Amino acid sequence: MTTASPHAHGVHFGRADVQNAGMGVGILLMLVGVLGFIPGVTTQYSELMLLGPASHAMFLGLFQVSMLLNIVQLAIGATGWAMSRTEHGARNFLLGAGALYIVLAIFGLIVGVDSAANFLALNMMDNWAHLVLGIVMIVAGWLFSRTAARRP
Repeated sequence: MTTASPHAHGVHFGRADVQNAGMGVGILLMLVGVLGFIPGVTTQYSELMLLGPASHAMFLGLFQVSMLLNIVQLAIGATGWAMSRTEHGARNFLLGAGALYIVLAIFGLIVGVDSAANFLALNMMDNWAHLVLGIVMIVAGWLFSRTAARRP
């Protein structure tokens, strides 16, 4: 009789799947936050403002960014990386930050691109990307924490 490998129980690299997903999202968001400050990766870099719709810098030429948005991405990413040290923390990060990104997308869609209330400098690509990211994070947090609950 053989024993199942840790991989069969949702554990990889000594961490549960939910932790790997949380860390992956956290690292990705930190990377996006840092790259948002790098000329070349961010086009129209000279138009990068602290906040507001007057910031016309474009991350990868698609996503409008401001310094505040880059800092927010860094902070959320660092929080996710830190919280993913435990399964419970990773689950809470994926569900909570996922909900936050959905709220951010809805906010961006409601206020519009040129509104003074658009203090993070969000364009339509940002809004749709945040909506998709939020949904994916919530689904990942829910699905991967289900497998963790079944593990002995």
